[in-house]
Amino acid sequence: MAKARKWICAVAVMALAMPQAVAQDVKFSRYFTGGTLRLDCTRDGDARGDTVWVSRWIDRSAEWHGRRKQLTDRFDNGDYRVEMRDRKSGQVLYSQSYSNLFREYKGTGKGRTEKARFEETLLLPMPKKAVSIALQHRVATVDSVEGRVRYAFADQTVVDFDPKERELDFNYHLGQSMDLEVHGKPSEKVDVAIVAQGYPSLSDPKLRVDLYRMKEILFLQEPFKSHREDFNVYGIFADVHADFGTFGIDRYLMTFDVWHLHDMLGTTPCDYVVVMVNSDTYGGGAIYNFYAVTSMHRMAEYVLPHEFGHAFGGLADEYVDEELAYGNLHISDYEPLEPNITNLKDFGSKWESMLPEGTAVPTPEPEGVKSSECGPLGVYEGAGYAHKGVFRPAMHCMMRDYAPFCPVCTKRLEEVFGSFMQ
Repeated sequence: MAKARKWICAVAVMALAMPQAVAQDVKFSRYFTGGTLRLDCTRDGDARGDTVWVSRWIDRSAEWHGRRKQLTDRFDNGDYRVEMRDRKSGQVLYSQSYSNLFREYKGTGKGRTEKARFEETLLLPMPKKAVSIALQHRVATVDSVEGRVRYAFADQTVVDFDPKERELDFNYHLGQSMDLEVHGKPSEKVDVAIVAQGYPSLSDPKLRVDLYRMKEILFLQEPFKSHREDFNVYGIFADVHADFGTFGIDRYLMTFDVWHLHDMLGTTPCDYVVVMVNSDTYGGGAIYNFYAVTSMHRMAEYVLPHEFGHAFGGLADEYVDEELAYGNLHISDYEPLEPNITNLKDFGSKWESMLPEGTAVPTPEPEGVKSSECGPLGVYEGAGYAHKGVFRPAMHCMMRDYAPFCPVCTKRLEEVFGSFMQ
């Protein structure tokens, strides 16, 4: 999120962690048809707790465009996770972690006491046989060996699905799509769908200019620039409902109509979704593995890569803002989920191995580092909105002040890109 816009609050739901099935290597063609199952889910609750259930079961009527080799999520950076298991053996066949707007709502004044309902859409490979689908959330647990508090996944809702028995709705397709830049099969590339909001018609000259501008912005910054041929990019002319002022923050530009957004996407391949709003007001936002939004403000060439850092890599904001109510978000008993910040509770799981030998932890800030340079890799205090107790890898970064992505953020983004190529 750009400065003074992000509203997040992490609340560990205290519950007993359920035993998890063990992820194993899975051969895609053995367990999946090659089609796509769409689940429209509803999450209802407040900071005191929530429930989640499947509201719509939909045949997306499209080829599965996601990962086919690395079927279980190797990163698990989200607050939530969907896990598909073979019903007979319990083997994990597919998993994907993600975050959502509900997590942020819990940190608002209303969210602490007033229940609200949020939409989620999950795209899964269509199974050949009966499976169980677990909708999971994170709970605080204590490692029995190390005594360290961890924020681990536990089952929240488990539903059974048999493709031979359950009647499915058919996918909606209300938007009009076009290829902007295609380098290969969707199942072998990172597919980005840019959804255009606020244009009068598909024939509007500005629409096409803006779509191609946004596509080019995607590849302006490293490591996106070097991986251009690993991407497919599609444009969608659609009626969506992203608005400024999300959770009372003027420049926070998001949509709550997630099901409608995916109705508009129809069968368009979309590992990642970007909503492009026809407005010259500065704003945007992004949620990990959920969607990103940006306006057409002149700063979009910086806002979009920053938001992609959240949406693609699960990267945290590295800037500081003491006025934000969630400034102590990452000062907790467990290590933050995001790979580019640490509170030193478990620094070994972060970028410790990347540090030059002899680097002091914490690292004193060097003088003379230009704002356009990352500077030497270290452990610099001041990140995740907090001046004290949370640390970042570099003096400057796209996730702090629109500098280039630092080595730690670059590494995570390239790992994500690679998970689609394997």
